[in-house]
Amino acid sequence: MSFRGRLGVISWICLEVTYDKKLLSQVIPVLLILDGFPPVWLGMDFGGQGMSDFGTTAMVRTDLTGRIYHEGEVLPPQAAEIQPVAPGVPAAGIPLDRFHPDDPLFDTAQEALGYKRAARSPATKRAYASDFRLFAAWCGQAGLGSLPATISTIGLYMTELATAGAKVSTISRKLAAISFRHKEEKLPSPCSMKADRELAQVYAGIRKTTGIKQAGKAAVTLKLIRRMVDITEGGPLTASRDRALILIGFAGGLRRSELAGIRFEHLQWHSSGSGITITLPKSKTDQEGRGREVEIVRGSQPESTSLAECTCPVRALDQWLRQAGIDSGPVFRKVNRGENVQKTALNPASVAWILKRALGRAGVRDLDRYGAHSLRAGFATTAFDNGVPEFKIRQQTGHKTSRMLEKYIRSEQKARREAASSLGL
Repeated sequence: MSFRGRLGVISWICLEVTYDKKLLSQVIPVLLILDGFPPVWLGMDFGGQGMSDFGTTAMVRTDLTGRIYHEGEVLPPQAAEIQPVAPGVPAAGIPLDRFHPDDPLFDTAQEALGYKRAARSPATKRAYASDFRLFAAWCGQAGLGSLPATISTIGLYMTELATAGAKVSTISRKLAAISFRHKEEKLPSPCSMKADRELAQVYAGIRKTTGIKQAGKAAVTLKLIRRMVDITEGGPLTASRDRALILIGFAGGLRRSELAGIRFEHLQWHSSGSGITITLPKSKTDQEGRGREVEIVRGSQPESTSLAECTCPVRALDQWLRQAGIDSGPVFRKVNRGENVQKTALNPASVAWILKRALGRAGVRDLDRYGAHSLRAGFATTAFDNGVPEFKIRQQTGHKTSRMLEKYIRSEQKARREAASSLGL
């Protein structure tokens, strides 16, 4: 073995295995003398220990990444040099969307841009775009700049929104949209409360004056559900779809986007006939696609119960799939006026409209109190009133904390009344 090979092996043993620097400092001079190899000083100082005791240093070299290799170790092949896109501007320092097609990192930059776009859901992007358009229109009418916007402009816009009756949650979302657009344009956000104390005080005053409690949609009760599924208007396919949609949404505590996104491939029918497991590959709070399973249990009504009175979600869904001839693709689909089932899935907004139409048929007058979340709130409230522990309710709804679940349980007033009535006054 050559001198460099022996030196590399001994260096690796001393530093990597025993990490005995002093031993290495003693071995290297001996090898140098025996092989007649002139000493080479590469300036590797160990801070006064080991090597420096003998007036020598370790024979090492490094690659482009700064990793240290001992002299006997084989270096990896050098990476292809990345040419700068402009004099003095390294390729790794430019924005992802400005890489030239001839750049060796162009394809990687395009993939990175794709991941960047996937960081936020399409619904969030649409909401942000809509909010910023409204902000830009307001700025145009007021003679103010919207991009970039100043901190004082944001303070005036928040005040305008609050005066018009906007909720704190709405104002917060609009600020997030403005901040997002500025960051997309590589501009500093004018909405940072930490950067400007006056802006933070205006926002705090709005929160204190208007309050931050969110008024959630009213929960549908089981009694109301029974009236909603007694559908006699419209064609048989429309009635069958609406009945299955309402019962699956209520039994699963599902969001409207989750209902609209269910596919036949997501359904797993239990061999015992006791129910269905629905796999939700992605949801509002699961943008990374970890997935969640929702259990739909067969109802307790006899099989002889007519469909107009049936509240069994399993039976209702089976009836809809059979009538519509669905064996793949979206489960809840559009049905045109001619009672023809379309191939496209329902829009999430249509779920809220279908629910309100059913509520109107059930005799509900104040429809503004209800929305698509009424099914989800109805499940949480009914389960809570029936004594189901909160952690089990969260397993079905996908809420990560009890605090978030509390926003959907509409039994707070009942609980307060029971507490107050127990005083014995």
